[in-house]
Amino acid sequence: MVVSALVIWLSLTVDRLFGDPPNFLHPVAYLGKFIGWWGRAELYPLSLQRTAGVLFTIITAVLFALPFWLFESYAPLILIIIAGPFLLKICLSWRCLEEHVESVITALGSGTEEGQKSVRMLVSRDTSLLGNEEVLSAAYESMAENLVDSIISPLFFFTFFGFSGAAFFRAVNTMDAMLGYRDERLRLGWFPARLDDLLNYIPARLAGLVLLLYFAAKGRFSPAWKVFCSDRKKRPGFNGGIPMSIIAGGTGIRFTKPGSYEIGEGERSLKDFGHLIVAAVRAATVLSALLFTLIIFCIWWFAHGSSLMIFLPAV
Repeated sequence: MVVSALVIWLSLTVDRLFGDPPNFLHPVAYLGKFIGWWGRAELYPLSLQRTAGVLFTIITAVLFALPFWLFESYAPLILIIIAGPFLLKICLSWRCLEEHVESVITALGSGTEEGQKSVRMLVSRDTSLLGNEEVLSAAYESMAENLVDSIISPLFFFTFFGFSGAAFFRAVNTMDAMLGYRDERLRLGWFPARLDDLLNYIPARLAGLVLLLYFAAKGRFSPAWKVFCSDRKKRPGFNGGIPMSIIAGGTGIRFTKPGSYEIGEGERSLKDFGHLIVAAVRAATVLSALLFTLIIFCIWWFAHGSSLMIFLPAV
């Protein structure tokens, strides 16, 4: 249990120091190629697409998680301490979120059109008509939503289910990102999209909790709670709106997707106060790591505490 807590903190340190490896070294990139191989709707009759989606989702997630399970089951302790943080890092991405936002900000410095091109890498919406503030909104929305998908959920599943749990989640989340669209992939991607929603359900609410604690410490609990209550359901799905609404209210900015939703009151501009979102995501990451560390030690205590009592002297 102590090793698990250590691995969490070391994996976050590895992420901050090195970021994501290049695609040819990143297992998730090869996972994506495998999903791209079977995730083409034209390969299956319309009547079999949902069945194929369920079958290949389970196969893909199990195959991706299997090496992680073998590692945690058979690797010696010293190897888990040394290599474990790098293995968990495969399943999470923190520094990359900031790098993506920074790339959009840099591109905007060269003009709106360059910013539109840059943010197109992060979101599925049409970016060709977005103004500067809307381009920034798309970038920071991606960061706020992916606080759950890319950081808190992998740490949550590692805490309760080990390396293989984090890997299973990462596989499902990647399938949702590639197939969960309302187009020709609708039937094929239905199961991974719903499974991703289910897996993120508790982590999204833990994210909301640590964000509210953070903004309470910053004296911004009231606006964060207000926007959470009023705007969290504006975004499709029952997970993504939680961190987005709390961050929007707590930082005083507005997330805008033209024609779809506005989250937050917009008392501050993203251009001048977007850095507050970066700070909130950093704080939520550290607070969630502390929470999971506490949970790990509580699990250990409940599992071993009663047996330790026999060694305590009577008083």
